[in-house]
Amino acid sequence: MLLKGDYELEQRSLLSLETDDKLFGKNNFALNELTVHKKDSASMMTIHTYINDEYLNSYWADGLILSTPTGSTAYSLSCGGPILIPQSKSFVINPIAPHNLSARPIIVSDDVEIKLRIEGREEEFLATLDSRTRTINNATELKVVKSKFCINLVKFEGQNFYNTIRNKLLWGMDKRN
Repeated sequence: MLLKGDYELEQRSLLSLETDDKLFGKNNFALNELTVHKKDSASMMTIHTYINDEYLNSYWADGLILSTPTGSTAYSLSCGGPILIPQSKSFVINPIAPHNLSARPIIVSDDVEIKLRIEGREEEFLATLDSRTRTINNATELKVVKSKFCINLVKFEGQNFYNTIRNKLLWGMDKRN
């Protein structure tokens, strides 16, 4: 089907991470998520979160996930986050093991700038873009925006998001039937 050209291209958004020290160099984008989390310690961290320079929350947790719609079915989902359809034009902000039970995932528009400032007992933390990890210190400010470009995924006839998610999550399946 690929060789015949029997497919459609589906555009997926990415997020871009901006830091003063160019933490990930030119490879500063992610299809799934940016995650900040503790490095070596059992103690929690505090992630001060701002949307377009407006204070949202200070998450006291093991970390925080900022996911794209594509990434909403990955790490964020396993931490209790919602599933977003690929065309939703949103990001999910999802705390990892938050100390406060009232800290819940939130969906924000993907046309905002999200700033993260981290503090904790330790000096160093981890920042991960998809599977690439870097060590950051508590003076690092992370700015996340929607990338200026998208990635194209090949979609063959008969494939759609709803069928895929229903089959992978076994929705409607009942062993009794």
